[in-house]
Amino acid sequence: MRILIKVVITAVALWVATVLVAGVDVEGDTLGRRALTLVGVAVIFGLVNAIIKPIVKTLGCALYVLTLGLFGLVVNALLLLLTGYVAGELDLPFTVDGFWPAFLGAIVVGVVGWLLDLLVKDD
Repeated sequence: MRILIKVVITAVALWVATVLVAGVDVEGDTLGRRALTLVGVAVIFGLVNAIIKPIVKTLGCALYVLTLGLFGLVVNALLLLLTGYVAGELDLPFTVDGFWPAFLGAIVVGVVGWLLDLLVKDD
């Protein structure tokens, strides 16, 4: 059940990013189509973060320490770009138009996801 809640939280955070950040877009004919696209992208984003992020954090540990964690923002932006690429390959109408929209979008997704996660009680 917790995984489904995390997917919904991530989908909402991605939606907020599409509203606030120019260059992060979701398209679809209907609201339902856009919502399903966001849920699919949330699953992709979760898998990318679960599989690739720990590897990058381990390999780039020195950069995290050297930049006092700011390198994490770059990593999150690149992971959002990768998510947009994978979504495009899977014919999901979700696009990220470059590094800076991905950078701002990753910040929005992180902050909104964190805030929504605070509202959901842990088991």
